[in-house]
Amino acid sequence: MIYSSGADYLASGTKRVLLFGMSGLGKTTLAGMLRTQANWFHYSVDYRIGTRYMDEYISDNFKREAMKVPLLRELMLSDSVYIASNITFDNLAPLSTYLGKPGDAARGGLPFGEYQRRQDQHRGAEVSALLDTARFIDRAQDIYGYQHFVCDTSGSICEVVDGADPHDPTMAAMAENMLLVWIKGSDEHRAELARRFDRAPKPMYYRPEFLLQVWEEFLAQTGASAETADPDAFLRFGYARLLDARAPRYHAMARWGVTVTAGQVEAARNPAAFDAMIASAIDRAAHALM
Repeated sequence: MIYSSGADYLASGTKRVLLFGMSGLGKTTLAGMLRTQANWFHYSVDYRIGTRYMDEYISDNFKREAMKVPLLRELMLSDSVYIASNITFDNLAPLSTYLGKPGDAARGGLPFGEYQRRQDQHRGAEVSALLDTARFIDRAQDIYGYQHFVCDTSGSICEVVDGADPHDPTMAAMAENMLLVWIKGSDEHRAELARRFDRAPKPMYYRPEFLLQVWEEFLAQTGASAETADPDAFLRFGYARLLDARAPRYHAMARWGVTVTAGQVEAARNPAAFDAMIASAIDRAAHALM
């Protein structure tokens, strides 16, 4: 870890923290609080993915749909309208819409091969966005004068790195520059995340081999074909399995840093409480190694 003790972290004039864990456990809320209340630089991996690495894919998809409408087609061919995504830290809908869901086209589904292609694009974009953090730490300080840096990662980070591999290049690069902090949810948090997802399923990223496994299981259980499968039903089917599959991967990543609970995160409502939470987590991790 880049801090030897909680006291070392608290005394540091350049705090650098990476938050990871399932979506919905408070990463973006914490990062936003640090940005607005303590002038930390907030680096959002999802925002970087959507605005730097997948922006053209997303915009081209919008344009492809617009070209199907005669009026918009005419305006686009005469350069009379401009179509682009408007991703923000709090609204990543253009990115998730592009990622999509497989199944029946009449219900908003994509052909499975196209879905796999977009998943692969996302994987490459996420790794690149994670590796950009070191450069952004320097940029934030050199250009804008930010002393503190928080990296707000995607919930799918554990799908694109291998925390169990001590030589994983992305993990090594992140741990060299930031304190990795796992926000660990309880069984109650997991159940609440599942309830939220059931009400409003959204596109997710899956490791390629896991995606194939879950897709084949879904088709076998429902009796549907790739062309008739209910896209939202697949998302719900896959989410519970994804929660179970990601848990040990997050746990392996946690060995590179420290762990805090979602309950502790909910109680850290100001920068001082956040710093105290992180300092305690560092001391717990150091004590466990003795």
